[in-house]
Amino acid sequence: MRKILIPTDFSVNSVNAAKYSLELFKYFRAEIFIVHAFADEVYEEKEVLMRAVFDEVKNETQKNSEKALQKIKSDLTALFHNPKHKIMTQTVFGSLVDVVNDLAEKENIDVVTMGTKGKTNDREITFGSQTLQVIKYVKCPVLVIPESYHDILPKNILFPSDYMLPYKPRELKLLSSMAERITAKIKCLYISKFDDLSNRQQDNKAFLEFAFANNKVSFLKAEGKDITETINLSIINFDADMLVLVNSRHSYLENILYTSTIEKIGLHIKIPFLVLQNLQRY
Repeated sequence: MRKILIPTDFSVNSVNAAKYSLELFKYFRAEIFIVHAFADEVYEEKEVLMRAVFDEVKNETQKNSEKALQKIKSDLTALFHNPKHKIMTQTVFGSLVDVVNDLAEKENIDVVTMGTKGKTNDREITFGSQTLQVIKYVKCPVLVIPESYHDILPKNILFPSDYMLPYKPRELKLLSSMAERITAKIKCLYISKFDDLSNRQQDNKAFLEFAFANNKVSFLKAEGKDITETINLSIINFDADMLVLVNSRHSYLENILYTSTIEKIGLHIKIPFLVLQNLQRY
């Protein structure tokens, strides 16, 4: 049984992410939680200075949210007709990150699925700020679906790694089982100018080999001074249609998220992007 959490702001992009997720996990028995966090909508209303007006706007926003969620549930159920999936909806007064984090912990969620952007017309933004916040702070795998990405079922999954991280078995199992069900190939990419691996790297690579024993997997190597540029080129060279990175303290991904913006560094991801969280999860 997989548990999938899909936050939505009712934008076309968030609904597209929901459709992609249901297609990707169509072979799994799954509980799917579609949630809308609406606190920001209420606080942004200029008329809510008075408490009575605040409560009125809050109640009205909640009613509209519940109605919109039922519409999404109805549409998804009619589109997929999947008896393995149980779709549930929730509307919660709270910030997106808090709502997602609380629900992920309460329901022991396996993966959060989001669109790269919500209600914005800025074509230069790769990730919306809300998506970045979820990736940073929610201790659960996050699957990010680019705007208007409709190609279903990845065939080549690119997994760059320096083999320095002690991977979490649960998250590797998520990737392994997903790839196995859709017969996708996992391409582990080591980016370095050195050929030899340290003892730690050898052990972590061996753990990956064990975790992916049931998959079509290859271990590749690439050289490049700029890791981001090398990943972007590798996506093209290996015909990758999903990228996997691990977020951990002192990891490459954490360096991107905390020291700069993805836009400045240049990692413009146009394929689904799975972030595995190698952070402590309680």
